[in-house]
Amino acid sequence: MSHTTVVAGQQDGLTYASARGRWVLLATVLGSAIASIDATVVGIALPAIGRDFGVGLAALQWVVTAYALTLAGLLLIAGALGDKYGRKRIFLTGIAWFAVASVLCGIAPTIQVLIAARALQGVGAALLTPGSLAILQAAFRPHDRGKAIGVWAGFSGVGTAIGPFIGGWLIAAASWRLIFAINLPIAAVVVAVTLRHVPETRDPDATAPIDITGGVLATTGLIGLTYGLIQGPVSGWGSVLPVVALAGGATLLGAFAWWERRAAAPMLPLTLFSSAQFTATNVVTFIVYGAIGGALFLLPIDLQDVSRYTALEAGISLLPVTAITLALSRRSGALAGRIGPRLQMSIGPVLIGVGFALFTLIGESGSYFTDVLPGVAVLGFGLAVTVAPLTSTALAAVSARHADMASAVNNDVARAAALLAVALLPAAGGITGNSYQHAPLLSAGFHHACLISAGLCVAGGALAAVTIRNPARATDPKAAPGISRALRPGRTATADHRSQCLPHLATKS
Repeated sequence: MSHTTVVAGQQDGLTYASARGRWVLLATVLGSAIASIDATVVGIALPAIGRDFGVGLAALQWVVTAYALTLAGLLLIAGALGDKYGRKRIFLTGIAWFAVASVLCGIAPTIQVLIAARALQGVGAALLTPGSLAILQAAFRPHDRGKAIGVWAGFSGVGTAIGPFIGGWLIAAASWRLIFAINLPIAAVVVAVTLRHVPETRDPDATAPIDITGGVLATTGLIGLTYGLIQGPVSGWGSVLPVVALAGGATLLGAFAWWERRAAAPMLPLTLFSSAQFTATNVVTFIVYGAIGGALFLLPIDLQDVSRYTALEAGISLLPVTAITLALSRRSGALAGRIGPRLQMSIGPVLIGVGFALFTLIGESGSYFTDVLPGVAVLGFGLAVTVAPLTSTALAAVSARHADMASAVNNDVARAAALLAVALLPAAGGITGNSYQHAPLLSAGFHHACLISAGLCVAGGALAAVTIRNPARATDPKAAPGISRALRPGRTATADHRSQCLPHLATKS
């Protein structure tokens, strides 16, 4: 992804201290907040949605995965669209699309309509997510870019943290339908500020055709796999539909890989994976983020249906994860810069696994401080240890000019892993059909699922210990020029991935 940019009406770029710079920052922060808040509140609302529509776990899985499917399948294409046709234009399109889809979610008369509306929301999120950060990257002067991105990342984390609190309060006070109304006033402000203050930017070198074929193959392939994994436990693994869906999904993803090798401008440049370090990092990402996404899909359901937490209490109970991650991630990244990422990428996933294992303490009775907080605190600490060095390693494994694409790929791998885990982990833990509505069955299945996730995280840490290598000392400019440039202050890709990981944690999306 090229950094060459044309800024309409702005010769040298914006400054952080300027009035227009602050307006641009406000628009991008609020735009990113729409997606992050929505991602966190939906997980809290799942039990209420299930009771309202009288549906089983498979339908609730689709409420989450329909959104994640279109987001993961179209994220890379959306970034290319912004480069070619204008980041402001695509960002505005995503905001408007997301707002309309939110209205459809809020008024959905059936679970099928809600699932379809969630898929449309994912399209809007795919359009606005890369644009919010790309606008800052392109519009601000290099000297001010790092400060603007830091503020953006910090406030994006705040949006993620308050999402469960706001969502839980609305569900308890009125209805789950109001959680989607949160997006509407924010979207209106973002559109008004963007139209008036945000400059249009694009990449003049982005002349190649958009890889629509790759996007269609990736999305339909993920749909096939997800449908098969969700439907298998419902209709039986020997039934025709799950088998056909799984085979079709695998075939389409194979066709996607074949196409990306031959496309003139591939959505996913497979040459990135010629780096063993980059490939290993993404395999670790897939394992760990899959474990996170699957377990944290089930956690809010278990807290409400087994421990009898209200939606508000369930939302508040997860706040320490976000708080600890935000408080320690920067220090963790600095430590990895000094000692290399291998130690933290080995230990961090194990700590996450310990956190999941501690979730087996959660039962029908007991104190939050003895049953829930230990696992939540260890999980947050493990994430803080893991996320920053993992992201930095993905960036440093490729040349500096490919750092943004490396971050986008790593981000998409994390989303796809969480998507597939939400489809697979409940059945692997023994939660199928309406069993989630029976507290003893749900509790036993949740504990099994948490132990599976814990095992996956330990395996991810072991894999990192074997495959990840510390880079040459950054003080030697001849030893690792790509690393020193890719990790220089203000690199947008690191901030992008760090802010986007938090919605996964609530799976959340």
